[in-house]
Amino acid sequence: MKPIVTLTLNPSIDGAAEAETVRPIHKVRTSDDRYDPGGGGINVARVMRELGGPTLAVYLAGGATGAVFDDLLAATAITRRRISIADHTRISHAVFERSSGMEYRFVPEGPLVAEAEWRACLAALDEIDCDYLVASGSLPRGVPQDFYALAGEAARRKGIKLVLDTSGAALRAGIGDGVYLIKPSLGEFETLVGRRLPAPAEQEAAAHELIASGATQIVALTLGRDGALLVTANGALRLAPPAVPVRSAVGAGDSFLAAMTLAVAWGRSVEDAFAYGMAAGAAAVLSPGTELCRREDVERLYAEMQARGSLR
Repeated sequence: MKPIVTLTLNPSIDGAAEAETVRPIHKVRTSDDRYDPGGGGINVARVMRELGGPTLAVYLAGGATGAVFDDLLAATAITRRRISIADHTRISHAVFERSSGMEYRFVPEGPLVAEAEWRACLAALDEIDCDYLVASGSLPRGVPQDFYALAGEAARRKGIKLVLDTSGAALRAGIGDGVYLIKPSLGEFETLVGRRLPAPAEQEAAAHELIASGATQIVALTLGRDGALLVTANGALRLAPPAVPVRSAVGAGDSFLAAMTLAVAWGRSVEDAFAYGMAAGAAAVLSPGTELCRREDVERLYAEMQARGSLR
């Protein structure tokens, strides 16, 4: 199969650590510190590689921190194509407080990207050869809100299926002809449709309306502890998540999206791929900090879902 291409305009150096207690003013001593290459599409590429799928990561990076980011990504052995920018790649940080079980996440807005830089990213899309393009993450400053719509046009010209995972104005502008799949959280989906959706029937109806409008072919709506909802033109499927202890929520949604997209690319049904994504999302919360999911955990949880009859 062809590599699945991931696109990340706002990657980050993701730091993670643990502390006994997080308190204001006082120095907070941390342990178990680690640093990973992150950002939506980068996380998706990391998970796809972990699960045995071929991938190519296209991303913007620059400044002194861009070099550090490149070193971290090189260590993963992911095939990559960097689009250089002048400004610095952002650094995010997550701290797990052992005394409370709470996790604190600090996420900068990211660099200022010049027009020539984001247009170079679009030009790179015209040169890629793939069947699936996963555009994931926030847009950094300077990038127009309709960037993902432009990326979708580039994908459509080449017959590439666009998987889109973003939020707010970028999601609203990005949906339309050529979008194969979107994966919003409930809050992101409510913002997109402009109303609260507290009831399951309301969530399904809104997703069907979106699909009927031509905005996307598939909606995979993540619901946190309530699992996730899959809606296509042919129906809806709701699955509860596997019961697992939570160590970190970092990258759970990215793990879900990576596994689901990869399974579809392998030729599995959308419903089966959705369940595989659920297993990967649950596996991610088992891992500390920014580690994301492990393949053995994904396969085990997926097998457990099959055994208990979740995949009907």
